[in-house]
Amino acid sequence: MKVGKRIAVQRVRRRNHVRNRVRATGRLRLTVCRSNRNISAQIIDDETGRTLVSASTLEKELGGAGQANGNVESAKKIGKTLGERAVKAGITAVAFDRGSYKFHGRVAAIAEAIREAGVNV
Repeated sequence: MKVGKRIAVQRVRRRNHVRNRVRATGRLRLTVCRSNRNISAQIIDDETGRTLVSASTLEKELGGAGQANGNVESAKKIGKTLGERAVKAGITAVAFDRGSYKFHGRVAAIAEAIREAGVNV
């Protein structure tokens, strides 16, 4: 098996493993999507299949499109904004779905900022 294909298969398995463990908690799910240029996060209710709260660096007040916002400072802003929006919507506890990403750097910065905003992650 070629290296690229093996890595892709490992990512899919890791994402499914994490997602299944998170869904077993019965809490709302906080998902993170990151790329080299942008970061987004959203809180999803799996029972209804709806997104309740979201934040992204593509929003004008959080950086806007066309800018390189894929850094830790932007991740902290996203986490803080998402945490404030979640508290305003009455969400106090979520399960953190990191997907296929390791829990360090930008992903960890989002989680820490949301905890500081008052949401139990």
